[in-house]
Amino acid sequence: QVQLVESGGGLVQPGGSLRLSCTASGDTVSSYGMGWFRQAPGKEREFVAAIRRGNSMTYYSNSVKGRFTISRDIAKNTVYLQMNSLKPEDTAVYACAAVPGFAIASSLMNSNQYMFWGQGTQVTVSS
Repeated sequence: QVQLVESGGGLVQPGGSLRLSCTASGDTVSSYGMGWFRQAPGKEREFVAAIRRGNSMTYYSNSVKGRFTISRDIAKNTVYLQMNSLKPEDTAVYACAAVPGFAIASSLMNSNQYMFWGQGTQVTVSS
C-alpha cells in the first residue's frame, strides 16, 4: 500500500506561484491514478486535478484550468501540482490521493474513489 506526503504549501501573494509535491513510498505512483483535492474552511472537499495511470491524461476543474498543471515524475516517485496566477479563492488545504488501477475520468474526479490520502498542505493566497 502506498503512503503519500505532501509538501510545498505556504503563503503567497495573489498572482504568485507555488509548486506542491506529493511523494509516495511503499509503492510506485505509476501504479495509480493520482489526484489533488482541496478543502477550504467551511466548504466541502473539491476536485482540483488528476493524472490517469498509463496514458497520463490529465483532468482539471474549471476553476483551475489554464492556471494549474499536474505532472508525475516516476523516477522520483512524486506527483506535482504547479499552481500559477494564484487567487485568494485558491486558499485551502491541498491533499493528494491515489486510486489503484486504470480509473476513468469520472472516477478520478470523485474523491470517494480514492483509497489513499496524504495529510495535506496549507496554501494561503493573501496580500
